[in-house]
Amino acid sequence: MPPERPRLLDRLELKVPPPVVTLAVGMLMWLVAGRLPALDFALPLRTALASAFVLAGLALTGACAWQFRRAGTTVNPMKPTKASALVDTGFYRLSRNPIYLGDALILVGWGLGLANLASLAAIALFVAYLNRFQIGPEERALRTAFGAEYEAYRARVRRWI
Repeated sequence: MPPERPRLLDRLELKVPPPVVTLAVGMLMWLVAGRLPALDFALPLRTALASAFVLAGLALTGACAWQFRRAGTTVNPMKPTKASALVDTGFYRLSRNPIYLGDALILVGWGLGLANLASLAAIALFVAYLNRFQIGPEERALRTAFGAEYEAYRARVRRWI
């Protein structure tokens, strides 16, 4: 019997770096906001709130990348099989994917800055894409590399928040 061929969508796994996905969704949000201006909303202190979300996302992403470096493991999301340590402290005790959570916070801030409800809906696409094509394959690699240690971590810490 010939080996099973990967399904078409499986070929997208670990192919697009998450920062590129974040930028693409941000661009989609901008395009949607320009096409559907009737969905604009007013929010007092919108700029301050948008900035706070973006800064929080950047801080979270940076702090988590630093945790990876401190643990001596790869921060490259395209090569999860290169992980040499399971980071489960700091922000990783609250979320298994705080870097992606930081990216989502940046997108929320961007959406608030655009002041367009429809653009905020694009964040659901970001989450769905990462869950299917990035996080799922990362979790399989971590399960293979760390076995029961990863399974225990997975049981006690949620995927996002």
